Amino acid sequence: MILPFVVSTLFPALGSGQAQRHAEWPSYGNDAGGMRYSPESQINRGNVANLKVAWTYRTGANDTPTELKRKAAFEATPILVDGKLFFSTPYDHVIALDPGSGSKLWEYDPGVNLHRNYSEVTSRGVSAWHDRGKKTGEPCRLRVFIGTVDARLLALDGETGKLCADFGTDGTLDLNKDAATQTEWTGGYQVTSPPAIAGDLVIVGSSIADNWRVDTGRGVVRAFDAHTGKLRWSWDPIPWAEHTTPRTGAGNAWSGLSVDAKHDLVLIPTGSASPDYFGGIRKGDGKWANSVVALRASTGKFVWGFQVVHHDLWDYDVAAQPTLIDWKGGTPAVVINTKMGHVFVLNRLNGKPLLPVEERKVPQSDIEGEQSSATQPFSTISLVPEKFDAADAWGPKPEDVKWCQDKIAALRNEGIFTPPSLKGTVQTPGNVGGVNWGGATYDPQHHLMIVNTNRLIAWVKLIPRAEYAAEVHKDQDNRIHGEFGDQSPSPYGMYRSFLFSPSGAPCNRPPWGTTEAVDLFTGKIAWDVPLGTLVPGKQTGSINLGGPMVTAGGLVFTSATIDPHLHAFDSATGKELWSYDLPASANATPMTYTWKGKQYLVICAGGHGKLNSKQGDYVMAFALP
Repeated sequence: MILPFVVSTLFPALGSGQAQRHAEWPSYGNDAGGMRYSPESQINRGNVANLKVAWTYRTGANDTPTELKRKAAFEATPILVDGKLFFSTPYDHVIALDPGSGSKLWEYDPGVNLHRNYSEVTSRGVSAWHDRGKKTGEPCRLRVFIGTVDARLLALDGETGKLCADFGTDGTLDLNKDAATQTEWTGGYQVTSPPAIAGDLVIVGSSIADNWRVDTGRGVVRAFDAHTGKLRWSWDPIPWAEHTTPRTGAGNAWSGLSVDAKHDLVLIPTGSASPDYFGGIRKGDGKWANSVVALRASTGKFVWGFQVVHHDLWDYDVAAQPTLIDWKGGTPAVVINTKMGHVFVLNRLNGKPLLPVEERKVPQSDIEGEQSSATQPFSTISLVPEKFDAADAWGPKPEDVKWCQDKIAALRNEGIFTPPSLKGTVQTPGNVGGVNWGGATYDPQHHLMIVNTNRLIAWVKLIPRAEYAAEVHKDQDNRIHGEFGDQSPSPYGMYRSFLFSPSGAPCNRPPWGTTEAVDLFTGKIAWDVPLGTLVPGKQTGSINLGGPMVTAGGLVFTSATIDPHLHAFDSATGKELWSYDLPASANATPMTYTWKGKQYLVICAGGHGKLNSKQGDYVMAFALP
């Protein structure tokens, strides 16, 4: 119990003006550049241990009777705009809550067909835009935009939750139009991340299933008029794909986009061209797949691009939202986190590296018809191990170690960027990262970037077309236990999995997931601590999907792991100061706001079907007593 005099020390008396003070979280990453930083400090190092549950809201999504639950992931980060907390469920219901009590104000159901098969079943959130041409109280003055898993873009009235009839067709746009989606499986073309807002434009990418075939959907990024839904511009990351046979797809921007309003830029992270693991049809570097590209936000005109992987053969998408920061001397910069664990810091205006980047020779493919890139870019900052040998094998028992050593010895293994092979290839790091969609948070006071990293080792093998059908085992179609990809009509299908021994333990030594801080002015690691656990009671770290958030109170909040814990770390040292056992895993990124003088911490805890983490439907808010 905290004593009264301690309370008065930690919480000085608030004046009436201060007591009603509000601090919003208006975008997915708080600011449009995705720093995920809050200047709020009511919750701080000295009192975070006293955090208590303030309210809990349950969406009901976990009770939905559908086969899609085995894929469903509650990955949303709420936003707070105009006194309402807005977020989305895995099935694209948009819900508005009272930020002080958690009571529901409205809910919109977009009527997603839950009997179809979708590649992903998730929504990371919504975006908000104010129509300054309308007066307060007029319908759709505040518009809430969501992209859906069935590839629609919806505009909702922030006050009532009703569709804005003057946008598109009765409030809806069909994003399948002009995207070259395959009619045999339209569930492979989706939107899973919040659109970006730039002026009066709503800008949206797409999520594309990229291993099932070569000619999947186009990875176009499109900007629509936020008033009417009219297409204002479109940009194709891989226009060269028009000249391949069959046409190569994807190269899409499935994660968060970032906007620099001052310089009229939108920063776009792109993924691999399809299919991920064989590039014999998509010859050359494949620009601008696997890149961050700066476009003029108002026109879509190309400004510059930086490719983090040439001719990707490893599913090394740029999964993280680009982080826009002020670097030394106020230089506008963009920070690119990657699945390889490489962190690139570039001048935001011209794409030139601010920290050194070196093109290094890498292993070459031995697959007929494949021409891998001779070199790959390496950054000054590398967050995860890049090589894993049989001598590094680990296991809880000697027989685990022996199995891992034998498995590794039988695979091709020459460190990072070793190409896929017929006998199988060790992939270090695995295809989930490094850094995945959770991305980075940035503390501008101390120029510290903080990220969650994955450190599991994977392996992948190519399977000749004539042998593929006989090897496929549908019961292994799971991100943890293994996935097959048809890659039709290329000469090879594929199989990928993590390197786990028969006992279920990873073959590499823990930690298997960490939270890591980097001084971006020097490129030096400030601290690195295990995040979560795969073995109860031990600090092994866990595979994680979801990101951290940092505050001026000196705290880093994150969950993201398979185990259901929410953590608070000291941003200066990485020391854990508080944790809470959630009712479900939180494979999402937290946010914070101040409402009527009280700071709240909010996390969506609903788990992730493909990770086999504990599922639920909780939105939970924490505050000081």
